[in-house]
Amino acid sequence: MVPRYSRPEMSAIWSAENRYRIWWQIEVFAAEAMGKIGMIPADDAATIRAAYDSDVLGHIDIDAIDRIEAVTKHDVIAFLTWAGEKLGPEKRWLHQGMTSSDVLDTALAVQLKQAAELLITDIDALLVVLKRRAQEHKLTPTIGRSHGIHAEPTTFGLKLAQAYAEFARNRERLIAARDDVATCAISGAVGTFANVPPSVEEHVAAALGLTAEPVSTQVIPRDRHAMFFATLGVIASSIERLATEIRHLQRTEVLEAEEYFSPGQKGSSAMPHKRNPVLTENLTGLARMIRSYALPAMENVALWHERDISHSSVERFIGPDATITLDFALARLTGVVDKLLIYPERMQKNLDRMGGLIHSQRVLLALTQAGLSREESYALVQRNAMKVWESDGKLSLLDLLKDDLDVSQRLPHDQLEQLFNLDYHLKHVDAVFDRVFGPAA
Repeated sequence: MVPRYSRPEMSAIWSAENRYRIWWQIEVFAAEAMGKIGMIPADDAATIRAAYDSDVLGHIDIDAIDRIEAVTKHDVIAFLTWAGEKLGPEKRWLHQGMTSSDVLDTALAVQLKQAAELLITDIDALLVVLKRRAQEHKLTPTIGRSHGIHAEPTTFGLKLAQAYAEFARNRERLIAARDDVATCAISGAVGTFANVPPSVEEHVAAALGLTAEPVSTQVIPRDRHAMFFATLGVIASSIERLATEIRHLQRTEVLEAEEYFSPGQKGSSAMPHKRNPVLTENLTGLARMIRSYALPAMENVALWHERDISHSSVERFIGPDATITLDFALARLTGVVDKLLIYPERMQKNLDRMGGLIHSQRVLLALTQAGLSREESYALVQRNAMKVWESDGKLSLLDLLKDDLDVSQRLPHDQLEQLFNLDYHLKHVDAVFDRVFGPAA
């Protein structure tokens, strides 16, 4: 993973140290379960468990394990060989009746669960900031755009409330994906439990906070992993959606909001005046990378028969890369929203930019209520609206409508003026906020 986009806590989950610790836990808990059912001597099982409790492995010598693997060409055997050197004769009971996938897949489930829990914490932090900024600008009017073109008024708080609702859904998706991928397989070769009974799997699963995989076929089915990484991709897309909104709002012609520009920061090596949306552009790129990991995860689902290892090399990439990158991206987005510079005056200026065109629908509806057909009403409003459009907002739609006898004979001037009231568009903001944040908001 690129250190530039890594944070220590998530990176530690994917360290060799953490991986080997989990492998050791799996072996110890399996031996403990085997001792309880008489599959191995109870005293030896107790000795193995005591070695775990006293941290007999101490510092895990990764270099030593690597040297063994250079000979064995097998990572699990290399670890078991090294760990066995720390034990006495009871070491022969390590990995009894188990296969490598029991260790590898179960350990990956633990790591993905750990990563998901950290990502959930990241989303929680983002939700706090989104809610605060949304409430701060709950009634700050701004122009809503469709196709990038001025449409009708909204509020900046509603923009952020939408993002809050989206990330709240992502939180639920991630919880479901975490729970789905957090399964344990200790079922032996081809998953039949021929040499290790299901009770051992159940014990290990409980000890690790996992659930037992119903049918492992020697490997945990990769549809679980595909859904997990697809969920990360959806979250990344939500990050990009909000980042793209901020990038558009920071354009010079718009400038309704912009990223915080810190003292001493430089925007361009050539142009001293530049203040570029570099953080949200970065988030857009990171989102592309996170989404790209979903496809190989889906391609991992179709393995040969009861197992192959075509998925293994893929997961060594996508497990760390997707979670580390998303962790960084969520933290960066939280910082962007927290410090986002918001310009209500510029929002109002843009609302007024096109001579009242943003109120055209209200006039259309009023004309239909005055007895005209929708087609006739549309034509009357449009012919005046196009004059304002072509004048680049220099003309006033309200003035043109007052001067249009086909309109004014049906809608008196005072009624037309009421149709251009900005507050009309904000009357249900409270209702939307109640839906998103609850009545207390």
